[in-house]
Amino acid sequence: MTNCIFCQIVQKQIKANFVYEDEEIVAFRDINPQAPVHILIIPKKHIESLNDISSEDEQLIGKIYTVAKQIAKSESTAETGFRIVVNSGPDAGQAVPHLHFHLLGGRKFSWPPG
Repeated sequence: MTNCIFCQIVQKQIKANFVYEDEEIVAFRDINPQAPVHILIIPKKHIESLNDISSEDEQLIGKIYTVAKQIAKSESTAETGFRIVVNSGPDAGQAVPHLHFHLLGGRKFSWPPG
């Protein structure tokens, strides 16, 4: 999808501070961090939101969580705690129509969020 900013990041048309990349997933630091550690983890495949995943995406979604665990460990947040947030749709705050997982850590969080 050519107008999608995350697809442009995947294609390296827009620079990002990558912390992870493989054949299916990229992860990069958020340009407007909401915590000391704020990393976006996205599938390279354009999927607009959680509402658009299919059964063929099950392995990819599971892999994203495994990658999140690895990144949390490398960012020294695995032991103290981290949060994974996925916003789906405008009312939930999804600003970019490309499925993305926020990995947040490095500080205490309150509950409930939002």
